[in-house]
Amino acid sequence: MFQQLEAYLQSEIATLGYPQAALFGFCVALVAYNVMAVVKAALRQEHGEEKIRDDVSAYYVAGEITRTHEGMQIAIEPHEWRVFQTMTQERFVATLVQLAHNVDLDKYKKHRRGPKRPTPARTSSKGNHVATARLLAAKAKGAP
Repeated sequence: MFQQLEAYLQSEIATLGYPQAALFGFCVALVAYNVMAVVKAALRQEHGEEKIRDDVSAYYVAGEITRTHEGMQIAIEPHEWRVFQTMTQERFVATLVQLAHNVDLDKYKKHRRGPKRPTPARTSSKGNHVATARLLAAKAKGAP
């Protein structure tokens, strides 16, 4: 969880030098993580545990939440959100699962890294290198 908080939700902000500001930033990241966990739970309910665990990237989900939130704040009037304040928990869960049904999971597909290439064998430079100490010692003995 802490790795995802730091990597995907930028919970560690370098400019928050004051302890209270850093603590507040961390708490905001925890709330954002909870939002992401609820979204992923709705996706798991609709599309299955294995599909979400194996194929859906938390990085892309966090990015989508970040980008979409700003647009929704601009496009949807505050009074339109009140319907969610009065919903029962069961109705809210059902709404989230219904919305999860329409999600195109291919947009959030994990991109697995390919196999690592083996490191190439080092080529030896023996014969080309002459130590400075050896050159100085040879010059001191009078060798050309």
